[in-house]
Amino acid sequence: MGASYQEFSSLLLQDLKVTIKESTLIFPSEETLTHERKSMFLSNVDQVLNFDVQTVHFFRPNKDYPPDIVSEMLRKALVKVMDVYEFLAGRLRLNPSSGRLDVDCNGAGAGFVTAESEYTLEELGDLVYPNPAFAELVTSQLQNLPKDDQPLFAFQVTSFKCGGFAMGISTNHTTFDGLSFKTFLDNFASLLSEKPLSTPPCNDRTLLKARTPPRVTFPHHELVKLQDSETTTTVFEATSEHLDFNIFKLSSQQILRLKEKASESISSVCVRVTGFNVVTALVWRCKALSLVEEEDLEKESTILYAVDIRGRLDPQLPSSYTGNAVLTAYAKAKRKVLVEEPFGRIVEMVGEGANRITDEYARSAIDWGEIYKGFPHGEVLVSSWWKLGFAEVKYPWGKPKYCCPVVYHRKDIVLLFPVIDGDGKGVYVLAALPSKEMTKFQKWFEDTLS
Repeated sequence: MGASYQEFSSLLLQDLKVTIKESTLIFPSEETLTHERKSMFLSNVDQVLNFDVQTVHFFRPNKDYPPDIVSEMLRKALVKVMDVYEFLAGRLRLNPSSGRLDVDCNGAGAGFVTAESEYTLEELGDLVYPNPAFAELVTSQLQNLPKDDQPLFAFQVTSFKCGGFAMGISTNHTTFDGLSFKTFLDNFASLLSEKPLSTPPCNDRTLLKARTPPRVTFPHHELVKLQDSETTTTVFEATSEHLDFNIFKLSSQQILRLKEKASESISSVCVRVTGFNVVTALVWRCKALSLVEEEDLEKESTILYAVDIRGRLDPQLPSSYTGNAVLTAYAKAKRKVLVEEPFGRIVEMVGEGANRITDEYARSAIDWGEIYKGFPHGEVLVSSWWKLGFAEVKYPWGKPKYCCPVVYHRKDIVLLFPVIDGDGKGVYVLAALPSKEMTKFQKWFEDTLS
């Protein structure tokens, strides 16, 4: 049922033997650089996401597009794409008058690195397994730049001995959410093919500006005030404790059976029994009960997950909005409820979390951030890469063989990845937990599926 990372870790390469050939900055065109210098407002949703997200996109060899040719094409396309996404060449700054982060669109450039590995793509093994060595395929920090002048966006092209290559992309999370990053990749692929942009971006972050005065009209159990965060668990913290990794593959048939199981006991007509809702309910049950001793059943468990608000606002945000247009939905219940209630009720609670996010709720959450400067907090966050579609982007040299984030040790974040080969509607569930908790997680996973 679950393929243990521990079984495969001895087979994974610990060092990809990557050598950096060139590290430089790429700048927008002269025309863009001569524009009047400006700063870009960042919303309260953007403000709390000041950390780097690293993704790796692997490509099979293509005799018409060897890595050297690809690198040159990428350089030229990056110049063009920064004319449209001007903020990618900027720098994050603390505005002294407002005390807020914004982007100084100063044209300081994006990072561009070329590298080569001594291995072939096949020698990397099964790319689904979260190899920490994939961090060698991404550059976040350019060594020749001071800490306060690091780019928001950096690109690394690593060639393999077989002629395949990897595009490693590091973006500060203030620049994109998952959906807008997918739109960026589609636009980038269009420019690489010398076609018009597939979706011209909307870069106006003031569309998610707090109201004046801010009005908090809902309780926000999914958020914690900044002054309380030292005593409260957030879900962005890495851990130094030893964790077991486990990848659980759910086939489309298993997901269908989970939907059927949920439908037997769900009572609300307002909650849709979707693939995401049933998988998230499964993860919540397993994660919460992996912590349980007999005396813990009365304790409350909270699960968090991101909800796109573009279509939930009134008026709606443009689908091409580039910033972070996601809010944290939550569901909470006592752990004994997650043991005793039928699976459909757990799915219902997950679905109610998303339904809660109306236009007014979203505006209230944004206004809450204006007043309290807080963060999401909970027991577990489900981070879904399942249906973002990064592997569907069509570059001149073809679609990626596989795409994944660089995974770090975070026991409170469970990742969902698409199954690309074969069962395209299946999903991989990646969990990282202390060994004892992982044993319980797997038990509840199999029990719920049975």
